[in-house]
Amino acid sequence: MRYDSILDTIGDTPLVRVAPEVHGLRNIDLYAKLEMLNPFGSVKDRPAWNMAKEGLAGAIERGDSIVELSSGNTAKALAVIAAMHGLPFKSVTNRMKVPEIKDLLLLLGAQIEELPGQTECLDPTDTEDPLTRMYRMLSEEGSGYLHTDQYFNPRNLEAHRISTAQEVIKDLDGRGPDIFIACVGTAGSSTGVATVLREHNPQVAVVGLVAQKSDFIPGIRNIDEVNEVGLFDPSNYDTIEAVSAQEAIDGMLTLNRRCGMLGGPTGGAAYFGAVRHLKAIDETLTERRTAVFIVCDRVESYMSYVRQRRPDLLKQPPRPNSVGTLTDAEVAAAASVDVAQARQWIAETAPLVVDLRGAFAYAALHIENSVNIVDELFDELLHGGLPIGASRPVLLVCPVGEKSARYAALLTRMGHQDARSLRGGVVAWRDAGAPLVRD
Repeated sequence: MRYDSILDTIGDTPLVRVAPEVHGLRNIDLYAKLEMLNPFGSVKDRPAWNMAKEGLAGAIERGDSIVELSSGNTAKALAVIAAMHGLPFKSVTNRMKVPEIKDLLLLLGAQIEELPGQTECLDPTDTEDPLTRMYRMLSEEGSGYLHTDQYFNPRNLEAHRISTAQEVIKDLDGRGPDIFIACVGTAGSSTGVATVLREHNPQVAVVGLVAQKSDFIPGIRNIDEVNEVGLFDPSNYDTIEAVSAQEAIDGMLTLNRRCGMLGGPTGGAAYFGAVRHLKAIDETLTERRTAVFIVCDRVESYMSYVRQRRPDLLKQPPRPNSVGTLTDAEVAAAASVDVAQARQWIAETAPLVVDLRGAFAYAALHIENSVNIVDELFDELLHGGLPIGASRPVLLVCPVGEKSARYAALLTRMGHQDARSLRGGVVAWRDAGAPLVRD
């Protein structure tokens, strides 16, 4: 096959059957759509090109920069597209969580602007969120930016309607699958594909997979974050189920080692969630069924993610004092206080208030007299033992109270006598009208 441009190779990815001896399903044929084989390495290549191409000529004429609110695969694809057309690319994000992706973006010539934000997702209803203010500025006419706007741009969905979904139907001999399982990030691929599959077969079942609230899986939102995405509509899914980071890694290992598919943790989450869901219905079926899931991207970009959560897989000793070793029971038992209780405790006892958010978010608004120790740094400190005197009361604060609860549980396990988390986090503090200060 010969092409005039690398952009012409986007799409037409293989649909590969997963061997029954791997997944153990008796009545369901399971297929993986290998989006990791797109030229820039992910499912995001399709919408990135579809969102950018219409405005490229004008952007080149004006000398605009391409910009996107992304810290992952969409940014990577757009950085390549921008560089190919002689345009600058800027990634605006409130947290670069995967070091390999950040390094690759810099290698591609991207500019990275990290802003504070209260969640990993844009919340257009929160006018005080700096990420929201940046979003509005980027979208203004004459801003100097070609803003691809992945969270709200219908061309994100269109990319999957006109290509991904059609390929799945064609490769299944025109029948399409009976069940479609997709991880939900911007909701572009899951919604775009599901819409076409339902038009083709109204009986198709659609399963959406999100990350558990306390976990981070690259490319997947948790249920709170996904509700803030403009393309997300819960009615597009017959069911929405959560997958943990450990389950995502387990699924990734199966794809890598048993199937020869070098997918990353997002694809691993899709595989694990698919098999778990399908096993629950497999024995009840009287006719053979077909299911499809998407392997979103490649594993090579996530070595630090694996190293942090499963060092044993890389022949490294387990990390001591890690939140990843906590049980659900330990987290549930961790002490937490609501805003009113926290304010009273601060007034009477003056605990050390540790704000675990990023430095930009802390600088924008924080509880007075709190100290800022970014969660990644706090995590590193804990590996060496208690970073805070065991008898000194401490209140841990994060955006919505989930990470702080886990760290409170870990400190308690390590022997700290009074570690509590702020229930609902800074968002609850703000919503209660409690005072916040800024640097």
